[in-house]
Amino acid sequence: MAGRLEGKVALISGAARGQGRSHAVRFAEEGADIVGFDICGQVATAPYPLATTEDLKETQRLVESLGRRMLTAEADVRDRAAISALIQNAVEEFGRLDIICANAAFTCYVPNTWSITEAQWNDMLGVNLTGVWKTVSAAIPAMIAAGNGGCIAITSSSAGTKGMVNLGHYVTAKHGVVGLMRTLANELAEHSIRVNTIHPTGVRTKLLDNDHIRDFLAAHPEWDSNISNALPVDLLEPEDISNAIVWLASEEGRYVTGVALPVDAGFAGK
Repeated sequence: MAGRLEGKVALISGAARGQGRSHAVRFAEEGADIVGFDICGQVATAPYPLATTEDLKETQRLVESLGRRMLTAEADVRDRAAISALIQNAVEEFGRLDIICANAAFTCYVPNTWSITEAQWNDMLGVNLTGVWKTVSAAIPAMIAAGNGGCIAITSSSAGTKGMVNLGHYVTAKHGVVGLMRTLANELAEHSIRVNTIHPTGVRTKLLDNDHIRDFLAAHPEWDSNISNALPVDLLEPEDISNAIVWLASEEGRYVTGVALPVDAGFAGK
């Protein structure tokens, strides 16, 4: 029985681990071939270790173990030339591009918004907002040229739905991608390319499971009320977000566009 993404090709940023790896594996399970990239190195102001070359190789191994192909590159999401080169290689390899999953991100707690350094602001906006724009703007022409329509899924956050203290630069970036999504949804509708944002609550990945986050929450117990969900679950699994994007990218989501989709255990409604 064919998968819901059989014959499709998906581009995923931040593919080395966490949600990006989960997306790559779930898409492959549904029949897609994968084009994945990750910085495989450190962003200067990221306060915890980011993904490695070995992480990206493991994602590729998992995809290929499912009988699908994966083209990878070590590329910074802020480097449009590197992204464009990867997309050119992908089109030569696979002949099409159907799904763009702009997932790469990091986070960082700060004392308050006015104490954010220029370096912290520039890195956060550069990766989490400008990097999304560079990813989709580099890939959209290939998607249009393929003439098959398609799906763009941009990972925002619950922080893209409300103001959250100690995260001013992260909240700004995650709100910003919603405006980008809404504009692209209107611009790309004539090409049958759908564009949506996903808004997860906390997800069990290294973005939250690291010493920086643990130390901050231990020092600020009042933050528990800021990150609690309505449903009785502390963290979602990466596969919960992947399943939502599979639905959006499949025929089942063919008329869903311009939507900010919460996958948040009721967080936004509290």
